[in-house]
Amino acid sequence: MNTPAAVITTHSPFHPGTVTLVGAGPGDPELLTIKAAKAIAAATVLLVDDLVSDGVLAHASPNARIVYVGKRGGCKSTPQAFIEKLMIMAAREGEVVVRLKGGDPFIFGRGGEEVEHLREAGVEVQVLNGITAGLAGLTSLGAPLTHRDHAHGVVFITGHAKPGDAGTDWKQLAATARDAKLTLVIYMGVSSAAQIQADLLTGLPADTPLAIVQYASLPQQRHAVCTLGTLTATLASEGLGSPSVIVVGDVVRGVAAATRSHSQRVQRLA
Repeated sequence: MNTPAAVITTHSPFHPGTVTLVGAGPGDPELLTIKAAKAIAAATVLLVDDLVSDGVLAHASPNARIVYVGKRGGCKSTPQAFIEKLMIMAAREGEVVVRLKGGDPFIFGRGGEEVEHLREAGVEVQVLNGITAGLAGLTSLGAPLTHRDHAHGVVFITGHAKPGDAGTDWKQLAATARDAKLTLVIYMGVSSAAQIQADLLTGLPADTPLAIVQYASLPQQRHAVCTLGTLTATLASEGLGSPSVIVVGDVVRGVAAATRSHSQRVQRLA
């Protein structure tokens, strides 16, 4: 019998001198995984992102030290290098460190960068996934991201390019989404919505369904369903801003249909 070259284990202890990157999910504390809640409770030091809700932090030990290291587009942010330095220092001091991130650490959470730096510093690190806002937002409206008839795949993409980076070729992406029947989930796209809209319209019809979800899963969640052609007008008329996800594709038609059905039921009951 051959012995495997590597053994993968699900045992992930939270012990002194380690760092765990924890996905806090979209905001609703009930959407935390059980393992994430255990990691938060075990932490002696938590480095917390700006969009992590108080309900999530309720799982922390009253003796834990909580350090807020917010990072949001358009706002003053804690430098990434400083966050990485804090994690390494705390781990070397024997703390049980949790880096608590909104959504999922590996979906626009800079988790990949942090894991690389921690490993280079010789610090043991593990990652616990969380529900990303792009999934939770559309799910809360009763629609899927993929569908056998309407969407053969989904693309998670940022609307906020790294400084000095040319960013996404939205025109090419529009053509690909059209030909391959893909749902586009755009994070951090509100500030550049006008350019994104103009470029996507080169390859997608103006009547392509679109949903904007702000503060996904939280009590203050707001959303609007419109079309690609009315994206910027809807953002303005509804007063929607960051943090929002923008979902583009035929899967959104289900949201519009459900909204119409609900309105009809209300009218009949009235």
